[in-house]
Amino acid sequence: MKLATAHLEGQPNRLWRDMGEDRALDVTSALPDVPLRDLGELLEAAQDDPALLDRVAALTGETVAQAALIYAPPVRRPSKILGVAFNNRELMKTAHHDPGVPNFFLKPPSCLIGHGGTIEVAPDWGPTIPEPEICAIIGKRASRISEAEALDHVFGWTILNDVTSHGLKFGKDSIAVTYAPDLAHPEFYKWRNLQGPEDRDVFYVYHTRSKGTDTFGPVGPWVTPAAEVPDPNALAVVADIDGEVFARDNTGNYRFRVETCIAEASRYFTLEPGDMISFGTTGKGEGRFPRGHKSLLLNKVTGRIGITVEGLGRLENDVSHIAAP
Repeated sequence: MKLATAHLEGQPNRLWRDMGEDRALDVTSALPDVPLRDLGELLEAAQDDPALLDRVAALTGETVAQAALIYAPPVRRPSKILGVAFNNRELMKTAHHDPGVPNFFLKPPSCLIGHGGTIEVAPDWGPTIPEPEICAIIGKRASRISEAEALDHVFGWTILNDVTSHGLKFGKDSIAVTYAPDLAHPEFYKWRNLQGPEDRDVFYVYHTRSKGTDTFGPVGPWVTPAAEVPDPNALAVVADIDGEVFARDNTGNYRFRVETCIAEASRYFTLEPGDMISFGTTGKGEGRFPRGHKSLLLNKVTGRIGITVEGLGRLENDVSHIAAP
C-alpha cells in the first residue's frame, strides 16, 4: 500500500494510493468523511481511528495514470526533519574520532519539494552536492523508546536527497574561536585531534543554510509501508545524473543502524506522526565519480538527479542554476 501526496493539473493536493501497473487511486475523494490532503493528515487521523489505515488499504475504484500526477512531498508539514551526519562507514574513515552516537541535524519543512520538482542552486554558493538517502516517516508518537521498539514507530520508508552546500556551510555558517583556559572544558575537544597543549580552538558549524535552503529537500515520490520493507538496513542505493551512475552503496554500510538512530533521537526529541528521519548518504563512488556524491558539484553542473532505492522506487529532480539572493 504505497502512498503519495500529489495533484492533477489544476487541482489541489490529495492523498493517492499506488494500485500497481503505474495506476493510482485518489484516496482523498474515496474517503469524503475524512479530510486528507497529504500523508501527514492521514497519520494524524489514524491516531484516533486506527482502523482508518485498513480502510485505505481496502479501497477500490477508478484510477488514473501515475504519469499524470504532480507530486508534492508525502508529508508537507512535518513538525521536524532529522538528518544523521556521517552515518556511513566509508565517510567515517576520515573522522578524527568516532562519535559513538549518531550526530543529528535539522532541516526545515520549507526546504521540501516533491518528485519532479527542481533543485535550485546558485553557483556563487560554492560546492553543493546531492546526498542519496533513505528516510523514515514516523507513524506514532515516540519518546525515549528502545532500539527494540524503534521500528514499530515507523509508518513507512521513502527516498530523500539531502542536498548540502558546503560553500554556504563554511562560507556563511561557520566560525572558529579560541577559548580562554578557564572556559576550555575537556569535553569540548574529545571529537578532534589537538595540535598541542595550548590548542584551545573550537570550531562551530551551523547547518541552517547548508541543509535547509529552499528546494534542498527533494523527497518521495511514494512512501512504502514498513511491513513491506523487511530490513531497512540492507537496501541497495544507486544515484545517477542524466542516467550516469555517480554513487552505488547499501544501507548495510551505515555506521549506526536505523533503529539505533530512531531510539537515540527519541531520547532528546519527541517524534510525532509525520516526522521524518533521513539516515545518511551513500559513500561509494563509481566511474568518473571516484568520491561518489562528493564528486558531483551541483553549483557547476545541471541535469536530472535520480535516486533508486531497492523496494522504495525512484526519486528524480532536475537541477537548475539561479542568481544568488
